[in-house]
Amino acid sequence: MLKDKHIGQTITIIYLDSAGKITQRRIRVDALAGGKVKAYDWDKRAPRVFVAANILAVGVGRGVG
Repeated sequence: MLKDKHIGQTITIIYLDSAGKITQRRIRVDALAGGKVKAYDWDKRAPRVFVAANILAVGVGRGVG
């Protein structure tokens, strides 16, 4: 779903967290490796690591950043 072309971009993801809650996050993708997405979460104002398999949808483009 996420590819190297997303590195450095701000995108919106729909994410299934470890508690089973579905959330929407606005992130800047910093790195992709080993099934993980290292990113800056704009809403939490902190770096985060997301499990790539738990990203349910990706939005790129207008209205995202």
